[in-house]
Amino acid sequence: MAKPAGKKKPSKTATKRKPARKKPARPERGRRGLWRWAGFILLRATTVFILLVLALVLLFSVINPPTTHTIWSEGRRLGQVDHEWVPLDAIAPVMAQSVVAAEDANFCLHWGFDVAAIRAALEDGSGRGGSTISQQVVKNVYLWQGRSWIRKALEAAITPAVEAIWSKRRIIEVYLNVAEFDEGVFGVEAAARHYFGVGPEALSDVQAARLAAVLPAPKSRSASNPSPFVRQRAAAIRDGVATIRADGRAACFED
Repeated sequence: MAKPAGKKKPSKTATKRKPARKKPARPERGRRGLWRWAGFILLRATTVFILLVLALVLLFSVINPPTTHTIWSEGRRLGQVDHEWVPLDAIAPVMAQSVVAAEDANFCLHWGFDVAAIRAALEDGSGRGGSTISQQVVKNVYLWQGRSWIRKALEAAITPAVEAIWSKRRIIEVYLNVAEFDEGVFGVEAAARHYFGVGPEALSDVQAARLAAVLPAPKSRSASNPSPFVRQRAAAIRDGVATIRADGRAACFED
């Protein structure tokens, strides 16, 4: 009589192996992945920003900026502002010459930054004097007022693009149309009528020099009721106009 088959003892080789423990992810790999992701996002954001700025620089080389941050903010504060755009051909040539003589005598010679003026401003501790007309246009059209390092860095980055794409005449035209000449008075068209009751095409040498003389501090200086300082400053600007006419430093923005 056959014996009933007994249960086979499991062989040593047939015993179940315990699953291997998963090694914990190394924190270095996680950090590296996070940094890669952050770098990718930063690169994308920087690329989009650069393309947007270039698009706006190209756009405003042919289309007049509808407003600026300063004009908009002053309009909100005052309720309204006086501002009307006028082409450079409708402005007395002496007006453009006066602002160049007053603000940036080497305007026709530099590519956006006047290194000599910046160095002189640093040496004498002046808070003003190194900023070119091109930089002021960038600040007024694309940025905001103030002395923050972020604004200065953006200004330094955008200015060469404006110099490369815009003509010198276009830079002067935009500058004369967005500069503030009195509280709530923006652009040379509004300024000429506000101070002297004439159109910008009829400005005399003296009137143009006085308008240029108020530009650094338009809220505290008057072109129609000039202080002794403004008179003296305007006289110096007239001399400067004669100089840049004679040595050719006004040629780049004239017909």
